[in-house]
Amino acid sequence: MQDWTSGYVADIGYTYGYYPELNPLRTRLHLLHAGLAAPAVGTACELGYGQGMSVNFHAAGSRAQWWATDFNPAQAAFAKEIAGASGAGAHLFDDAFAEFCNRPELPEFDYIGLHGIWSWISDENRAVITGFLRRKLKVGGVLYISYNTLPGWATFAPARHLLTQHALALGAPGAGIVNRIDGSIEFAERLLATNPAYLRANPHVKERLEKVKAQNRHYLAHEYFNADWHPMYYADMARWLAPTKLSYACSAFALDHIEPLNLTKEQQAILAEIPDTNFRQTVRDYMVNQQFRRDYWVKGARRLTGVEQSEALAQTRVVLVTPRPAVSLKVQGALGEANMSAEVYNPILDVLADNKARSLGQIMEALKGSQVNFAQLVQAVIVLSGAGNLSAALEDGLASQGRRQTDKLNAHLMRLSRSSGDIAYLASPVTGGGLQVSRFAQLFLLARSEGHRRPEDWAKYVWNLLLTQRQRIVKDGKAIESNEDNLAELQRQATEFESTQLPVLKALMVA
Repeated sequence: MQDWTSGYVADIGYTYGYYPELNPLRTRLHLLHAGLAAPAVGTACELGYGQGMSVNFHAAGSRAQWWATDFNPAQAAFAKEIAGASGAGAHLFDDAFAEFCNRPELPEFDYIGLHGIWSWISDENRAVITGFLRRKLKVGGVLYISYNTLPGWATFAPARHLLTQHALALGAPGAGIVNRIDGSIEFAERLLATNPAYLRANPHVKERLEKVKAQNRHYLAHEYFNADWHPMYYADMARWLAPTKLSYACSAFALDHIEPLNLTKEQQAILAEIPDTNFRQTVRDYMVNQQFRRDYWVKGARRLTGVEQSEALAQTRVVLVTPRPAVSLKVQGALGEANMSAEVYNPILDVLADNKARSLGQIMEALKGSQVNFAQLVQAVIVLSGAGNLSAALEDGLASQGRRQTDKLNAHLMRLSRSSGDIAYLASPVTGGGLQVSRFAQLFLLARSEGHRRPEDWAKYVWNLLLTQRQRIVKDGKAIESNEDNLAELQRQATEFESTQLPVLKALMVA
């Protein structure tokens, strides 16, 4: 009998992550910054949606019609559950790629996204996907794709091979994937303790294995233990996509756009001498030792004139998604930590401090009299986006239209948070996507939605939920034992939530 998993880990669910690179609003900002026209997205598709958080947030928070598949039936069932809660009408399937990509009812798409799929599937499935891109992505349409990259994985790839081979050869199948993972890591540690020549030649492997050991086992199962695991050079990706008529547009990771954060002046000079886009990207990967690429590709990219680009950027709306005092003027690039100019960033952050969406043109108008010019504003927007402090935003009217769906979705997710902290996100109709919101913050919102008005009442509501499940708050790595101390900690968190995070969530139409 044929194995429906095709070697992909299916006996343990994927994590409940949200990936903002899949948000078409973010795509538009990045393409405009790169000087390229961005399509209006009316139809969109995600291949391999995992637990379905991203596709459901984007379907609920926008007017686009979303289609998606993930072949794991347990994940598809959960994704369909939350799709039903929002009523957004996302078309979700549990098809394998070959089955889904040949469905006759599929429309042509303005946008197709794949996050964390390409490196973990067979060449046969890659061929299915590239054929789908050729047939179903519209001219002018955008592909988002992410994948493990060489040369960054060259050092640790042999260690990954060791882990998976141990799981296959010595792991007991009946013990479950988590036990096989733990056994593989334990064996690898014992081997490295003997100081093998591989470790002497690659001393950073030991540190990398320590990081792996600390990671979520559900994540590790899907990241490392599939039958197919193929880090790829950028040039190989370009060859795979050549028949689709797609061309590389730009990185989907905002901080990659700011070269001084990642490359020395000498490295930038070498790249500037390389006219070929594909080879230039390959060389850049060597410069930063790239391990994971997140890229946008366009079918028939149209380069904007300087005037067109400036006008389109001026109309682009953005919103601060963190409290103004929490925004650090430090940012991390490939070269290490860098300081942002207070003279440029503080005036911009002051304009955005109320967490209301504004166009870049409106921000510039508010900055009259300051020393900040439009080019500095655009760069600041990209940096703040890359640091997770800022998001592209929809027009007020469209955000209000989407709120009914996101409210219903969030109510369902907050109810789930009563028993689990697995889902740490809620949907915003302002950003058209997800925002990180912790379990206790979700429970405070749930208490508030049920008529509890004061932080002390929210704390009591949450503590009663925890008591019925015999749960305790963990602080500084230790469980708080007494009931009084647990309630006091919840009251402290609720008071802090009311003064810092709640105003932001209200502005973003989450609360």
